[in-house]
Amino acid sequence: MKRLFILISLVVLVPIMSVAGDNGMISKKSNFSVKVTLDRLENVLRKKGITIVTRWSHDAGAKKAGIDLRPTELLIFGNPKMGSHFFTSNQTAGIDLPMKALAWKDEKGQVWLTYNDPVYIANRHSINDRPAIVKKMTGALNNLTNAATGNK
Repeated sequence: MKRLFILISLVVLVPIMSVAGDNGMISKKSNFSVKVTLDRLENVLRKKGITIVTRWSHDAGAKKAGIDLRPTELLIFGNPKMGSHFFTSNQTAGIDLPMKALAWKDEKGQVWLTYNDPVYIANRHSINDRPAIVKKMTGALNNLTNAATGNK
């Protein structure tokens, strides 16, 4: 009976622990400054016909509030031709879309570009009927962010 309890505990808890430890974000080192990284991302997105919703400077807002913050900028963008498929599966995906990309400088001076993994978004909203869209979105974001960061 004790072995059964341990087995059931492992079957139930291990998946929960792995989900809890996975933050669903992809971060890539950039070879450029925060500003240049987001400029490059914005340019490649525009060339692909992807809508730029807004660009937000967290460090500028912090400065106005008297708070010192390393360079940190957010770009919100979307492609209704892809994202809308998530909504037809589960409209709650609208809390995570349009996509966001955060360029930021860490305490060592390294610039990073971070964005939400489409697989994570699909899993978060129990979207399991759009594997082709998830794959396409994942590949596109990988290519677009590689272009922005100067990675191959």
